[in-house]
Amino acid sequence: MEWKKLGKIFDPAQFQLSNNCKEFAQSPQTLVFDNFVRIYFSTRAKDNKGEYLSYISFIDMDLTLSKVLNVSKKTVIDLGKLGTFDEHGIFPINPFKNEDKIWAYTCGWNRRISVPVDTGIGLAQSFDNGETFERVGNGPVLGPSLNEPFLVGDGFVKKINNLFYMFYIFGTKWIPKTEFEPQARVYKIGLAKSTDGINWNKNDGKQIITDVLNNDECQALPTVIFIDNKYHMYFCYREATDFRKNKGRGYKIGYAFSYDLENWTRADDESGINLSTNDWDNEMMCYPHIFEMNKKVYLLYNGNEFGKYGFGAAELISVK
Repeated sequence: MEWKKLGKIFDPAQFQLSNNCKEFAQSPQTLVFDNFVRIYFSTRAKDNKGEYLSYISFIDMDLTLSKVLNVSKKTVIDLGKLGTFDEHGIFPINPFKNEDKIWAYTCGWNRRISVPVDTGIGLAQSFDNGETFERVGNGPVLGPSLNEPFLVGDGFVKKINNLFYMFYIFGTKWIPKTEFEPQARVYKIGLAKSTDGINWNKNDGKQIITDVLNNDECQALPTVIFIDNKYHMYFCYREATDFRKNKGRGYKIGYAFSYDLENWTRADDESGINLSTNDWDNEMMCYPHIFEMNKKVYLLYNGNEFGKYGFGAAELISVK
């Protein structure tokens, strides 16, 4: 894969977002319309205790990704009710056109006591062309199970031959906090399938992308596209600890390919995209999203500090 970076295309500090959110535009994901592309992302506000909450916003851009046409004016989806899996935030959201309907798979999170957070994957529907979403129910459609006990999230869905495929992450362990580090989570990429998009069968605890760092490698945000008779997956990966400020241990872009969606070969050196030498993405690249628009393929992604300063794009030039 060979990519041309288009630079940062959105900075949340330059726009008035809903819910009084002033920073972060994490995990950009798209719905393509005839005359524009709607890009959803997760941003942050603080509650009355000064703790972060994650909200979903969107922008509409022209089909060249060079101009912002519109910014969401109202809450795209409310946070969950008291005690539910998405009480404290949604990050990310995966919008999905299912025939004549617009669905969204959400990664909801809630605070815990012994560890900072847990997550689950919910389902919502839009009845106003993707401007707002309503939950199908208050619980997740995919959550913890016998061999995936926590941190189920980051669902990315494709419908192929009337079968839904969901690529997602699941937690394998928590590393206890130390004098220098808070509790650290480890998570891997898995696969689930469904005939209706609501009831899912997963290979419980089966990791589909191999590690390249070590057993504690963290893998996140899988995104998949079919080009030249095979499937291509982009994701991000990092070390489990000391990743926030240490450039060498932070998120990078990973890549794998498959011919059947179930068996994947990891080949990061074929991804065609790397950290910049001196730019907004010179320390970190994370939360990728790949999509097709106007017969071109684009990759959206976040840069330094986990998307605090917005997201950028790259255009696919060739597949070798």
